[in-house]
Amino acid sequence: MKSIEYSRTGGPDVLTVTEKPIPEPGPGEVRVRIHRSGVNPTDWKSRRGNDDASPVEPAQVPGHDGAGVVDRVGTGVDAELQGRRVWVWESAYQRPHGTAQEFAIVPARQVVPLPDSASFDLGASLGIPFLTAHRALTVTEDGPLELGPGTLAGRTVLVAGGAGAVGNAAIQLARWSDATVISTVSSPQKAQLAAAAGADHVIDYQLQDVVTEVHKLVPSGVNAIVEVAAAANAGIDAAVLARHGSVAVYADDGGKPLSLPVRALMIPNARWQFVLVYTAPHDAKVRAVADIAGAVAEGAVRVGAQAGLPLHHYPLEQAAAAHDAVENAVVGKVLLDVRD
Repeated sequence: MKSIEYSRTGGPDVLTVTEKPIPEPGPGEVRVRIHRSGVNPTDWKSRRGNDDASPVEPAQVPGHDGAGVVDRVGTGVDAELQGRRVWVWESAYQRPHGTAQEFAIVPARQVVPLPDSASFDLGASLGIPFLTAHRALTVTEDGPLELGPGTLAGRTVLVAGGAGAVGNAAIQLARWSDATVISTVSSPQKAQLAAAAGADHVIDYQLQDVVTEVHKLVPSGVNAIVEVAAAANAGIDAAVLARHGSVAVYADDGGKPLSLPVRALMIPNARWQFVLVYTAPHDAKVRAVADIAGAVAEGAVRVGAQAGLPLHHYPLEQAAAAHDAVENAVVGKVLLDVRD
């Protein structure tokens, strides 16, 4: 089978196409014939490492997310999974077996049935972005811990960077849960994407004052903020938070130091939560997977330009170009087409 791997850290050029035997699943594992492999920022960040060409042993197959068909199950795994269409999440975390290959070995708990109504493109786009968004939307003081119709009714969510993959997921999940969604973007083109995802109100922070515009829409402030650039937006976030509101930070803004206005955040008893899916609490991930599967089953989440998330397809052999696109912040979701 064809597989993408790297045996040393570095730029996209360290990714190589290799031929290897088709692996067998062990106890508690399944083998998935991958159709689509999703590329996330953590894939290129792990691959790049410290830019010091450090050896990687065993060689790493990148790709946390993917979608395909279970073609073999290991001992202890429900035989009914055999032949099922599934989406895969967090496949490569502390494991060398990512989804950027024709067959991937995955722990059974990290494959989720994908209904026939959902495309492999959608399945491969769920994983890390949607789990991150779910966590960001469920860390507010008075909940909810789960998402779904009505769970965010009466609440307002501010999504910073609504044209990104996590921002798009947060908008879609929040709207599915009946929140009012405000999104900030940096251009008219991105405003169109955030609106297509379902945002009720879109603010172009290059042209408008975010604090003023948010308070026009919701004078008492927003209940939750999904934050992609905390260092740049800390003052804005403090100024628009409602009492007992939360700011969920899921990106490090290029490593910039973060300063918080303490008094402004003490008064509303605000909460700042830092979010990394890979080390998130186990129960939080279990709830997230269940809720995302429910949203997919209801047809409540979508991908593609019409859903505010343009798709960029690359053949498996062009994994280096796909990584380069994500590293250079292409707008939309990058997918590797492993199988037609």
